[in-house]
Amino acid sequence: MPRPLDIACLQTRPMPDFSSALDEAMPLANSAVTAGADILFLPEYCGGLKTEGRAVVPPSAAEASHPFLQEMQAFAAKRQVWVNIGSVAVDGPDGRIINRGFMLDDQGAIRGRYDKINMFDIQLSETEVYRESDRVSPGHQAVIHDTPFARIGHTICYDLRFPDLFRSLAQAGAEIICCPAAFTRKTGAAHWHVLNRARAIETTRFVVSACAIGPIPGGGESYGHSLIVNPWGEVISDGGALPGLVQARIDLDNVAETAARIPSLMNEQPFTRAPETKRNVA
Repeated sequence: MPRPLDIACLQTRPMPDFSSALDEAMPLANSAVTAGADILFLPEYCGGLKTEGRAVVPPSAAEASHPFLQEMQAFAAKRQVWVNIGSVAVDGPDGRIINRGFMLDDQGAIRGRYDKINMFDIQLSETEVYRESDRVSPGHQAVIHDTPFARIGHTICYDLRFPDLFRSLAQAGAEIICCPAAFTRKTGAAHWHVLNRARAIETTRFVVSACAIGPIPGGGESYGHSLIVNPWGEVISDGGALPGLVQARIDLDNVAETAARIPSLMNEQPFTRAPETKRNVA
């Protein structure tokens, strides 16, 4: 018997502060619920994002008094909808922030948290350099959110390039893996679709990736193209290059059906890794 689920990704523009980020997200969130979405997925740093030089400097607050989080909790309770806050910046204990995602239930309660594990420390060119770890403290725990619909694994942006994380979530029972992002335009154009499809194929799971779109205050640009990918690796919804909603009705039975056709997670055999011959090899 089919297990339908109506999902919506909010493809929002990066905003420099909590207030403007809420103004950007709330109309889309209301439209998604009106259209019948059971659960909403927001991008990485949906509570605000800006850069200073090579540093990512989103607006941050303590979790207990975080303006964006509190408003989204109130929204979830009022509209009685589950909300995956892709991530917001939360004050950390070591002077750095934490890139933290949340799962909210339809009463506005926090049902799970995920702290981004893999830091975006890269140099795309002489002038385009990102050092997320300068300001952000990494997480260390993989996370699955239990919902009435499905078990949902949570990853964030650069995590998309680490297939072992996705496989571990699938092996632990996730049927959907979300990857909220603010992928850069350069890397997005080259890799975004390929990586999302690959992670879905490798895990035989749905991959739902809400990605911010447009210029980042302070410099840089997010790629957009929020994606909903089925377990066969087919893109069933693509947000394109404009702000808006990305919606789809999925059938969660497709997870078991696809895994039965290609049971790669079950077929995987233990092996001894090749000996390390060089250090710092990319």
